[in-house]
Amino acid sequence: MPKIVVKNIEKIFGNQIDKARSMFEQDISKNEILEKTGCAIGVFDASFEVYEGEKLVIMGLSGSGKSTLVRCINRLHEPTRGTVTVDGVNVRELSNEELCTFRQQKFGMVFQHFALLPHRTILENAAFGLELQKIDRDERYRKAEKALQVVKLEGWENVYPEQLSGGMQQRVGLARALAVDTDILLMDEAFSALDPLIRAEMQDELLQIEELKKKAVVFITHDLDEALKIGDRIILMKDGKIVQTGTPKDILKKPATRYVERFVEKVDMSKIVTAEDAMVPVGTVVYPGEEPKNILEKMDKNNVSYLPVVDKKGMLRGIVARDDIKNKIKGKRDKSIIIKPDSYVFAPETPLKSMLSSIAVLDSPAVVVNKSGIIKGTISEKSIVAALADAENKKYLEKHATH
Repeated sequence: MPKIVVKNIEKIFGNQIDKARSMFEQDISKNEILEKTGCAIGVFDASFEVYEGEKLVIMGLSGSGKSTLVRCINRLHEPTRGTVTVDGVNVRELSNEELCTFRQQKFGMVFQHFALLPHRTILENAAFGLELQKIDRDERYRKAEKALQVVKLEGWENVYPEQLSGGMQQRVGLARALAVDTDILLMDEAFSALDPLIRAEMQDELLQIEELKKKAVVFITHDLDEALKIGDRIILMKDGKIVQTGTPKDILKKPATRYVERFVEKVDMSKIVTAEDAMVPVGTVVYPGEEPKNILEKMDKNNVSYLPVVDKKGMLRGIVARDDIKNKIKGKRDKSIIIKPDSYVFAPETPLKSMLSSIAVLDSPAVVVNKSGIIKGTISEKSIVAALADAENKKYLEKHATH
């Protein structure tokens, strides 16, 4: 079951809502509607779902409706039409008092402006959401301290916001959202005010936290690189409408409209192509205890200098090198010839961008294993070049097939 279900949500600001809606349905521009009715189209007929542990990114240019949409989820903006269901509860049916309680229980919110209380310490700021829930002082401080540890701010509990950098202040905002320990995080341009290095660190921090906490995250951004790095799925908006929803690969390889195509045309494909895309399926393997002569015969037959070592379940145990096998046969090496797994092991979903520097210094191929440690394939510089070339070719063909 999804955590959040948004169906046909609409938000029109102004008094002549019916007239504005009718005009928008006739493809009259937002600017003309504003001029003739005084109404601003925020979001129009938006539907999507968000699942536990999923990072859904909503993106688009300024004025596309992405921030309005996320505020409709927790009714910071009251929708003019449609439904929002969170864990089976119709949010639009809640009274104001019920809504306040529901927000505190279900939503952690992190926005572009940190909104820290300047007269309170970092610990007190991190605990503020729990204070609103009337949690006992000792308990809320315990939870706040734990959240500050997660965002790597232990030792800063007793200083004040003005003493922290912008990046550190944003970490406090994230800790405040984590401290209340809700199932859902709503993040609106949370990192956009930060300089590039701090922003990248915060993105990595979020991914690590999400891996640990498995929350449902709705993340708003106008930055495509950020969306590709964070998102499991991406919603792309234009003029209040959702124009495409899909995985990063879907968006890049099969843009639904010319607008989407222009949005993604300059993306570095190495950020999207993964280890799984670039790997070569494993053909020949070695088993622990296998005779060196047999291993050398396998290498000669396949014209390779390295082979992966797996157990009977297919779990990777290491790799062996031709030179080590030869030395073993000549009696020049008595110890194990298995090279233990280290920096050359990658998960299938790892983007090539984050692997290139490691692979460049390896003498042996990289190995792709799944979460259970089962080997899925190997990667070399040759297979990386082939995968990137294939991705670029497909992108080119998709682009010209639409014209």
